[in-house]
Amino acid sequence: PGHRIMVQIQSSWFPLYDRNPQTFVKNIFWARPGDYRKATMRIYHSPSEATYLDLPLVRKAGG
Repeated sequence: PGHRIMVQIQSSWFPLYDRNPQTFVKNIFWARPGDYRKATMRIYHSPSEATYLDLPLVRKAGG
């Protein structure tokens, strides 16, 4: 019963879009290897403020 979905949290759409160095560079194309920093993504939640993912339901036309 039910389905499972994997959620991946990231700070860029690489390889669709260029990587995010997580530091300021005047032009992303000038970023050097030393400009790239590790980023940690956090999802905060509490009993009174639950984290959720809102997924739209797309129905087939005519159905």
